Amino acid sequence: MKVFVTGGSGLVGSTIIDLLLARGDEVLAIDNFATGRRDNLKPYPGLHLVEDSIAQSAIVDGLIGEFRPDVVVHTAASYKDPGDWQSDALTNCVGSANVARACKTYNVGRLIYFQTALCYGTKPREQPITLNHPIDPVNSSYAISKTAGEQYIQLSGVDWITFRLANVVGPRNVSGPLPIFFDRLAHGKRCFVTEARRDFVFVHDLARTVIKAAEGTGSGTYHFSSGRDVAVKDLYEAVVRAMRLNEYPEPEMRPLSPDDASTILLDPSRTFRDFGEIRFTPLDEIVAATVAYYKDYGVQGGYTHLSSGKN
Repeated sequence: MKVFVTGGSGLVGSTIIDLLLARGDEVLAIDNFATGRRDNLKPYPGLHLVEDSIAQSAIVDGLIGEFRPDVVVHTAASYKDPGDWQSDALTNCVGSANVARACKTYNVGRLIYFQTALCYGTKPREQPITLNHPIDPVNSSYAISKTAGEQYIQLSGVDWITFRLANVVGPRNVSGPLPIFFDRLAHGKRCFVTEARRDFVFVHDLARTVIKAAEGTGSGTYHFSSGRDVAVKDLYEAVVRAMRLNEYPEPEMRPLSPDDASTILLDPSRTFRDFGEIRFTPLDEIVAATVAYYKDYGVQGGYTHLSSGKN
């Protein structure tokens, strides 16, 4: 296949690209490197990487119009600064509209999008959350703008798939608690944890499912979730184990911030029905692989889309 990947140097985008290239697919990727690491994509036959922004409609039109991809995998997202509403709107709203419109104009066969589970808000009415739950992304600029982007994808009329995601983690992870825990523990600093629970899923498990979607499996909206959540403190303890620390500071327990959710657990039943059995990698394996990556390549980021969640 010929595949155009936005956000190609990010966690999800680069992992998907690795699988596509290993299959022999031809990949065109774009990234502005606001959060994507340049070393996530090595030079490889069949890969062309463009440094630019999907907020530039002429750039998106030119790339898709010339490359004529069979599939577009739209992973690009702004989430670096929860107070930077303009960047969120430009990338997640305008950028997604540009991608969707170009896919429509150039008759792209399939468009794959990634949405945050926070589209349901931080006080969901049911647990686990089904696909029938009302959309209520009022908790953050990130959630609002990602939801607008999803709606542009649906407006396009292109054959589309949206994966609404649990917490995707793994090597190359720059957002959320995992890089924060590693970085602070590596410097002997104390961390804090809340009583929140999350469903941490391995980026490689998601990427394998996306490849199936790119080949034609499924249609419409899906939850990518294991259907199980764990305490954030369990993630912290997994990092301690992976780092093989005999002595470390006990984490400070803090109450949830007003814009955080105790848990957002997604019902994955439609995904399992259409995509078949998914082997979800155990948390300790995920964390061990991620810690090994941080030791080899360094850690950066710790970004969060929650306005009061910074460490």
